Amino acid sequence: MNLRQIRKKIRAVSNVKKITNAMQLVSAIKMKKAQQKAFEGKPYRQLLSFIIQKVAASLIEKSYSPLLSKSNPLAQKDLVIFITSNKGLCGGFNFNLFRFLVKEVDFKKVDFITVGKKGALFVKKMGGLVIADFSSPYEEDKVSAIFKTAFDLFFKGEYANVFLVYNRFLSTVRFEPVKKRIFPIKFEKEEFKVAEDKEVKKEYIIEPSPEKIIDSALRNMIEIEIYGALIESEAAEHSARMMAMKNATDNATDVIYNLTLLRNKVRQEKITYELLDMVTAKQSVEET
Repeated sequence: MNLRQIRKKIRAVSNVKKITNAMQLVSAIKMKKAQQKAFEGKPYRQLLSFIIQKVAASLIEKSYSPLLSKSNPLAQKDLVIFITSNKGLCGGFNFNLFRFLVKEVDFKKVDFITVGKKGALFVKKMGGLVIADFSSPYEEDKVSAIFKTAFDLFFKGEYANVFLVYNRFLSTVRFEPVKKRIFPIKFEKEEFKVAEDKEVKKEYIIEPSPEKIIDSALRNMIEIEIYGALIESEAAEHSARMMAMKNATDNATDVIYNLTLLRNKVRQEKITYELLDMVTAKQSVEET
């Protein structure tokens, strides 16, 4: 490799470094906003689930809301709301979720509602059926449509269960794939760490009666669950993309450093050979 080729490579890698560094900064800004949205909404979602769980537990009859009593034992398929990204360059964000999905579901026994172009393409490649795709970038507009689609299909008896599959945001460098059932509703016995205030465990006085509000409250809770999954997935995506761009920038810096050393070495060799040629020519002239 000559000096001209090395200089071209250094310029090319430098341009790549500028691009990845700019993408890292953009992702960092988006990540901060998405993280703030995810952190601010999580206590509300947890407290809402906790309160509704207590209200539902106080009801003797489950007929006040079909969300509590409905089940489809004759249905042979499940429905998965699969949340991924629309774009790439986000490290293992989508790959880890795809691997998790392959382990968790049988594509012949599951249909999909996809949120994200990458997930829709993956499901189709695996032979799965996408019945609805909500890959537009506006989360607030998606929630009601996703809920209504899943709600209608479940209450028609077409599916036994409806699940959410997405990347749960844990920290800037951590996220994990999760599978969460939303239909039929079955409350888990785990306690939500909503606050250290013990008053949240007291009995509630509810006006109007629990029987009148439980159905709308449960519907609101499921919509909030879907919205929470969307914003947590978004926060995890921007975090993964920022880390991927940071790694790419660091790798480009290492490549430039190594190419610079190689360039200096090649240039030094060239200078040394030129000096040797000059000395050899001088000696030849003196001998003659």
